Amino acid sequence: MNILIINGPNLNMLGKRQPELYGGETLNEINDCIQRSFPEVDFEFFQSNHEGGIIDKIQTTAAQGVVINAAAYTHYSIAIRDAILSRADIPFVETHLTNPKEREPFRRISLIEDVCKKTFAGKKKESYIEACRYLIEYLKGEKK
Repeated sequence: MNILIINGPNLNMLGKRQPELYGGETLNEINDCIQRSFPEVDFEFFQSNHEGGIIDKIQTTAAQGVVINAAAYTHYSIAIRDAILSRADIPFVETHLTNPKEREPFRRISLIEDVCKKTFAGKKKESYIEACRYLIEYLKGEKK
């Protein structure tokens, strides 16, 4: 089983950027935790600060499923939403370190939530673990 983890803008700054909100772990530490938690899965980790890079990755991935933290693009990127819709052949699961619905009003709207199978948010790195667990079960036919 192969799963792509996509991280959007500024997530490369984890560990330095607002640790009171996002936690003190780096993105590499979160990725290592994901890999250790699911050693049977072949993960590909991708991070970009550029909307087009994320869209290109979505359009060309050969992964069986995708966990995506689109970060700020969650709230305004119709282009990323359309890219997800163009890949109806694979399931997407949305994740966030914080809970956007409990933050500033402009963060409470997700343009990708309804085109993803499920959303996991507000539990820092555990949001990723829960999203991966759900996606793995979904791909095995254990979740709908």
